[in-house]
Amino acid sequence: MSRADQLFIENCKEILSRGTWDTHLAVRPRWEDGTPAHTVKTFGIVNRYDLREEFPIQTIRRMYLKSAVDEVLWIWQKKSNNVHDLSSGIWDAWADETGSIGKAYGYQLGVKHHYPEGDMDQVDRVIYDLKHNPASRRIMTNLYNHHDLSEMALYPCAYSMTFNVTGKTLNAVLNQRSQDMLTANGWNVMQYAALLHMLAQVSGLEAGELVHVIADAHIYDRHVPIVEEIIARQPYEAPKLWLDPAVTDFYNFTPASVKLEGYRCHELDGKIPVAV
Repeated sequence: MSRADQLFIENCKEILSRGTWDTHLAVRPRWEDGTPAHTVKTFGIVNRYDLREEFPIQTIRRMYLKSAVDEVLWIWQKKSNNVHDLSSGIWDAWADETGSIGKAYGYQLGVKHHYPEGDMDQVDRVIYDLKHNPASRRIMTNLYNHHDLSEMALYPCAYSMTFNVTGKTLNAVLNQRSQDMLTANGWNVMQYAALLHMLAQVSGLEAGELVHVIADAHIYDRHVPIVEEIIARQPYEAPKLWLDPAVTDFYNFTPASVKLEGYRCHELDGKIPVAV
């Protein structure tokens, strides 16, 4: 069984059986028909994925790794906040008429600051320190800039990465303030696992553990029947990740740089409704 499947099933069972509903509260998200999108949630979930053992991708539903990598490179490599630079339409609902999502996500990573070693943005600083200061306990990024929140179309959900090198192993903690378990959990896990593999490769390190910390892990009311169907399925074994070994510069990775070997999965019938 895939570790990603196992943890997703455990998380969802916990949320559905012991979670707290917000149906008595006024909520911001809405369904397409304007109905309030309520959730059942659990506070403070921590999941650990050892990338040396397997690549954490769900098999109880089809996951689209290349699209997930395209998004994480849009944020981390292109440092873009414009949906016209993204192949999929997953951010279209939050974009303005120019395609901008405001000072969010990629915008924050691309702001340069002056250091003794030169001018660098957050991503460049991480890569520099992984190569030159691996013992540092300060290798991290943060998208949650209070000065710019009012100019963001959506406050960052996955907002912080903390990197830590132990020996020749690169580990990381992904902090997330809020997670829509059905639409985003598998997506975020596999894309940040791929990112960790990429950063490790270009830094001469081995990808180790990805620790995923979720403050508010929730399932939307209209997602409950879909989640119940998915978690009742029998998972397959996790596939193997192939990452192009010829890439030594992080900025040369593309979605084509990743492939899955031996990926088997269940199909999901119908379209998942998204709350905005």
